[in-house]
Amino acid sequence: MGLNPEGGSRNFNFATRASHSSLKDYLRLTRSVRRVRDSYFLRAESYFNVATQIELLDEDPFGGPPIIGAYGGKSLHEQSHGESFFALFMNRLGGDGFYIFDEPEAALSPSRQLAFLSRMHELVAQGSQFLIATHSPILMAYPQAEIFLLADEAPRLVAYRETEHYTVTRNFLNRTDQMLRVLLSEADETC
Repeated sequence: MGLNPEGGSRNFNFATRASHSSLKDYLRLTRSVRRVRDSYFLRAESYFNVATQIELLDEDPFGGPPIIGAYGGKSLHEQSHGESFFALFMNRLGGDGFYIFDEPEAALSPSRQLAFLSRMHELVAQGSQFLIATHSPILMAYPQAEIFLLADEAPRLVAYRETEHYTVTRNFLNRTDQMLRVLLSEADETC
């Protein structure tokens, strides 16, 4: 898609460390006649680098209008990790886009994950498509999402309620005391 491996849009062209996955070597993109207007890659572990790059570009007196305006106008470094992710979701993404997110829940509380789910729905209604790698049962619950399990075998489509993330979370919430008793007694035995 021409997106920077560390994150950002097609206009970001920086590298701090080559640490990207070889997954791209096994994927084949197909394009439709419809062109997307916007695209963005959020890689949770390198979003700090994107924030730094925005500040560096905005310091350039010949660099054009400040980029930070597209993120809400406030330095991403001057916000909490979750607030800076949310600034991206609420301000930078404009609809009619293709967005690739790697663990967007990494900085979000459960209530912010719910808010992100709502924002994602707004963007889908505006013609956007999302490809998300996530461990969040909240994000996986998006209606009509196609969930692929990537494990040792070939990727396969799974139902939401059959994902390990849903099952573990449901069991923990429904049996918190029992699970804590088992988990903590096992931890005591190993000490």
